Amino acid sequence: MDWLTLLSHHRFGVQQQDDAQTSRSPFHKDHDRVVFSSAFRRLERKTQVHPLSDNDHVHSRLTHSLEASCVGRSLGTRVGEMLGENLPAHMTPADMGAIVQAACLAHDIGNPPFGHTGEDAIRQWFRDPVNAVYLEDLSAAQIRDLQTFEGNAQGLRILTQLEYHRFAGGMRLSYATLGAFLKYPWDSSYQDPLKGEKFGVYQSELPFLHEIAQHLGLKPITEHQYCRHPLVYLVEAADDICYAIIDLEDGIEMNLLQYEEVANLLLELIGPDVPSSYFETEPSDPPRRRLAVLRGKAIDKLVTGVCDTFLAHQDELLAGTIKGDLINLSAPEISACINTAKSLARTRIFNDPKKALIEIGAYTTLGSLLEVFLTAANEVVSGGAVTFRSQRILDLIGRHAPKVGWDKYTAYMRVVDYIAGMTDDYAVDLAQAIRGLRK
Repeated sequence: MDWLTLLSHHRFGVQQQDDAQTSRSPFHKDHDRVVFSSAFRRLERKTQVHPLSDNDHVHSRLTHSLEASCVGRSLGTRVGEMLGENLPAHMTPADMGAIVQAACLAHDIGNPPFGHTGEDAIRQWFRDPVNAVYLEDLSAAQIRDLQTFEGNAQGLRILTQLEYHRFAGGMRLSYATLGAFLKYPWDSSYQDPLKGEKFGVYQSELPFLHEIAQHLGLKPITEHQYCRHPLVYLVEAADDICYAIIDLEDGIEMNLLQYEEVANLLLELIGPDVPSSYFETEPSDPPRRRLAVLRGKAIDKLVTGVCDTFLAHQDELLAGTIKGDLINLSAPEISACINTAKSLARTRIFNDPKKALIEIGAYTTLGSLLEVFLTAANEVVSGGAVTFRSQRILDLIGRHAPKVGWDKYTAYMRVVDYIAGMTDDYAVDLAQAIRGLRK
């Protein structure tokens, strides 16, 4: 793979490419298109770690995505500067930063209500033998898409199908940004959710995967599977840096961790280079203020380490032969900090009983919505009589609700689009209203 092809500014879904120069590069326009989308806006009320939190300092998917995009911009810009003459003539380091920034903004845009728990709730509903009747007449690949619902694949569907130019190119982002977004450039036949493996493309967007890969020159591996775009590794690192460190700050806000535990972890990474402003704070200051000083310096250390690793492994990245991620390939102090932070989050934050109770309820909420909407969709695509109740249910989706004559997979994907796009609050309210529990 080569940088000139990988950094294409041409737009997906646009027949006539506009190469006119403006004050914003194509990649800065990508950033703006994501920011102004309704799917991005809804991340404000979607779970990052703590569902339905009433603490304004606890992160949502939106604030996490914004922070990841800032780190991603730093990573991309610095790598662009380090590439020097290897950067294509039409690119600047700032353009490289904008590509990674836009991909980071969008990296969670396909997450359903209740985050990863919501993903599992949708998967388990389609796997339940009680619901097997809904899967009749679907192909094995289509069934696999539904039974392994994946936020990354839903994200690509949003970017290329659902937002702005609906089913006509979506956001019409540059191929470079879509390549950087495609964390898993393969379909659901190459994943195993029991092993934590993921995928990035549904059958409905499979032609788009091939188009994006061919335009960017992504190296093919096997059928429907390609090597990652090198910038994916920077997006992944930005995500890891932010959620590993910020999750711990949220843990302090939720009284699940002690300030000293997190501060000592960051101080160990920073070493003697502690900002002087940190010593101007006092124990009586809010923990978030004291941590903010350490966090900034820690992220700078992490960004520098990851960029050095990227350049050291540039040949492997371009050859598609790199093994592992940039964090774990970095210096020991970098990987140790992130992995210790993740371990703390798993053992002390993710097992919070209050969080667990809400997540258990997510299965009931999303399951009841899937049952009601898919029952209505089935009535429509079967060509028989549609009950008044089912018609009213589908009216909630609007003009893109399933229609008579559609195949079942297309109809089901429209239902999943609607439910996966809901915020946590709206999903709960709608499920309760449909069950007659709320006016």
